Amino acid sequence: MTTIRFFAAARAAVGTDEITSDASTLAEALGSVAAVDAERWASLQERCSYLVDGVTTRDRSTSLAGVGLVDVMPPFAGG
Repeated sequence: MTTIRFFAAARAAVGTDEITSDASTLAEALGSVAAVDAERWASLQERCSYLVDGVTTRDRSTSLAGVGLVDVMPPFAGG
């Protein structure tokens, strides 16, 4: 299982601080999130950076095999 933590605007769109997922890829995990603001969440996914066990990526096809933690980092300060 992978813990996925949401920060700032991502947390607001999703409506929770974290979820757990058994998805095989980052895209699959993100696509399965039941967001409180689905339209905003869909838009944010394109602009977020992801820390996958501490390694930054924007590639949502990244495998989650053996991954314990993903941080979803939306653009900050209007970036």
